[in-house]
Amino acid sequence: MGNNRSDVFAKVQAYYDNYGMRARELGEAGEKIIGYICSFVPLEVITAAGCVPIRMRGDVREPISTGDNFLENIVCPYYRSCFDLAVKGRYDFLSGMVIPHACDSMTRSFSTFSHSLEYPYFHFVNIPSVVKEHSFAFFRAELETFRKSLQGFLGKEITDDALGEAITLHNDNRKKARAIYEFRKPDPPLISGTELTMILTVGSSLPVREANDLFDEVLEELGKRKEPPRSRGPRIMIDGACVDNVELVRVIEGLGANVVTDTLCNGTRDYFPLVAKGGDPMDVLSRRYLAGIHCPKTYRENKAGTFEGDIANRFGDIGRYAKSYGVDGAILYVYRYCDPFGFEVPARKAFYESIEVPLLCLEDEYSSGTIGQLKTRIQAFLEMIE
Repeated sequence: MGNNRSDVFAKVQAYYDNYGMRARELGEAGEKIIGYICSFVPLEVITAAGCVPIRMRGDVREPISTGDNFLENIVCPYYRSCFDLAVKGRYDFLSGMVIPHACDSMTRSFSTFSHSLEYPYFHFVNIPSVVKEHSFAFFRAELETFRKSLQGFLGKEITDDALGEAITLHNDNRKKARAIYEFRKPDPPLISGTELTMILTVGSSLPVREANDLFDEVLEELGKRKEPPRSRGPRIMIDGACVDNVELVRVIEGLGANVVTDTLCNGTRDYFPLVAKGGDPMDVLSRRYLAGIHCPKTYRENKAGTFEGDIANRFGDIGRYAKSYGVDGAILYVYRYCDPFGFEVPARKAFYESIEVPLLCLEDEYSSGTIGQLKTRIQAFLEMIE
């Protein structure tokens, strides 16, 4: 396919609108497709096994119906949407699923997934809640258990050499994504938040080599852009969990702002931490996923001994991104019943105050029907910071 703008972004749009279509094609051709939920799942192990990882995505336009026959409706709506689509057959091409201990919703409903869906393989990865030195040994052992489990399912060994190659591939993927983020730094940015959300969402549905090729095409096209796609406006950061649909970003940008960075699971939280080069593959993977991913699920020791020191340690990545991308304000977008992020709202508010970045806190359902209702609040916030 050629590299003109319409070709590249038409391809992204097609993959976004028909999420998982490439994985379905590969599954029908006999490849093993492993679905995962959450940034804590070690993709390198799945790739090293010769399988294709795909991040399971919900659909804000699809009412949650069938899934609620099996899963309580007080569970995180994003997670319920993923489950609802799965029981409706949207992910019937999967060979299996991997779910980590990222929150109570995932942990307590793993059995619901494994009993309700007829995939031949399921695995639960336990994640330590405290980031300390002894936690890495525990997590490494968990990753070894995952490795052995996948080996047993496939009937073949996952070698250290294969893991090393997979680490390189996924690091390259993250570096390319970070290079795309660089086009958000000019004012106005050379890539819209809507475009980037689609690109990163699509990337998590493709084999890593194909995602790398797609990112290269996008980078080449962005390098040719002479005019930004949008006018200047307030520069906004979105903070929260997984925003894998463009509706919220479209509302913000439709009001004249530019979404220039984020601290989202399918954004910087996924794509910015790299795996260290060299060393034992399982050691470096355990450190990247446990220490590198800044998630409310994990607690970092308060070595400063003060509240101010604690929030600076926990949310320092927010401050770095706010400065690097020159943000004028931030929107903390929390899903209803999301306890990890919900419990952190006061501390996050305090951190934003400490770095003097205006913050709008929104709690919402995972639904396009409710996102539009937030428009008035977002518009008032943007008028306040202009």
